[in-house]
Amino acid sequence: MVKHLLRYAFLLVLFPSVGHSQAAPAGDEPTNILFILVDDLGYHDLGYTGSRFYETPHIDKLANEGMVFTQAYAASPICSPSRAAIMTGKYPARLKLTDYIPGNRHYGPHPDQKLAAHPFKLFLDPKETTLAEAFKSNGYATFFAGKWHLGEKKMHYPENHGFDINKGGNHTGHPAGGYFSPYNNPQLPDGPEGEYLTDRLTDETITFITQKREQPFFAFLSYYTVHLPLEGKPEKVEKYREKRNAMQYKGEGYEQQDETYIKKQQDNPSYAAMVESLDENIGRLMQALSLSGLDRNTLVIFTSDNGGMATSNIMDQIPTSNAPLRTGKGYLHEGGLGVPLIFRWPGNIKPGSKSNEPVTGTDLFPTLLEMAGLSLLPEQHSDGISLKPLLGGKSMAEKPLFWYFPHYSGGLGGRPAAAIRVGDYKLIHNFECNSNELYHIKRDREENADMAEQLPKKRARLNKKLQNWLGEMGVQLPYPNPSYQPEKK
Repeated sequence: MVKHLLRYAFLLVLFPSVGHSQAAPAGDEPTNILFILVDDLGYHDLGYTGSRFYETPHIDKLANEGMVFTQAYAASPICSPSRAAIMTGKYPARLKLTDYIPGNRHYGPHPDQKLAAHPFKLFLDPKETTLAEAFKSNGYATFFAGKWHLGEKKMHYPENHGFDINKGGNHTGHPAGGYFSPYNNPQLPDGPEGEYLTDRLTDETITFITQKREQPFFAFLSYYTVHLPLEGKPEKVEKYREKRNAMQYKGEGYEQQDETYIKKQQDNPSYAAMVESLDENIGRLMQALSLSGLDRNTLVIFTSDNGGMATSNIMDQIPTSNAPLRTGKGYLHEGGLGVPLIFRWPGNIKPGSKSNEPVTGTDLFPTLLEMAGLSLLPEQHSDGISLKPLLGGKSMAEKPLFWYFPHYSGGLGGRPAAAIRVGDYKLIHNFECNSNELYHIKRDREENADMAEQLPKKRARLNKKLQNWLGEMGVQLPYPNPSYQPEKK
């Protein structure tokens, strides 16, 4: 804490004439972008979205200072394709990158799985123009910190996709050395023994955004947290262990479906400790912007790459619950796709505002360009639309949202599926049994009441639209697994 206070004191000395009240009005200078992406953070993992167990006062404050989206979706229920969609403005189906990299291909055919998926791209194609490249071409200094997970080779790392600086981004989908230094990360030198990774990535980002430069910045802070392994600071873990013991929970802690357990309560002390450390660092970032006078010309975006991990075939390895949303990471239900989304820009986005419009990860690319006053790249972000009207309090025309996940999500229990949402209705097509589920999301966000049989015409219309979209994307559908052994299922 002392180190952090000294850092802020230094910033005040470095920028004596730019306190919070003296910041230049928005529009007088280029807009900075600070994009914060959290790994596996569920929609209900925050105080402002209803969590009673996790404590997130700084993120709640951020939400109150800007606009929150109550029906924001990841473009995929799994990390790599969701991140690729954010970076390109294209659906994972169009990118041919539909599973986490490298997926489970190296385990060979799975005799307990009825279907098999075709190979997918194991990297973000360098032919794509990324968000970083778009901003860099407009004179921005670009920075990346944290989890990348968009290619196994160095030629596919952030520095080869438009980022001037890369702190910690490589092929790994989780912190190779855990959350305490030494990190075992070639792209991030070790800190003092015991340094916490979430703190370190924030330190690196603060150093970048507060340095004196002539260029505006595009900073992409992609925390490894709250992905496994569950490693919180010991004192925080103990705090939440005591809190859990003092709380009263109703009902069973888990529900079982086949071989999969679904967590129904938020009560894991280690996960809660990780969420609190995340929250503290969001507070540090916002304070750094304020102290350096950058807050009024910096657009801040906060979101997650997919829903929380709430299912597993091993009960003790489930970190969180998305309840009342159904299932979680690896599924096309609301628990797997629903994510928090906050936009904050003082003087430009009304504090305490809210949008209930369904939006998705592909929309972020054109939104950031337009909010920064830059030209759109419609051929690149072809599956996204700018959310600027919503951020200005206006309405927008309804558009369908699509998902394609032709894989099994391993120990999480998810199965190959595709989905479409149009208006208040969402249809999920299950490839294993060639069946459809239909839900009225506005009335039934929990997806408890399947209306597929009750509304056959609606089901048929949405399924046709979904199948047409799959054809437009040119996807290779899952096919019968030649190694399938029903007795192993």
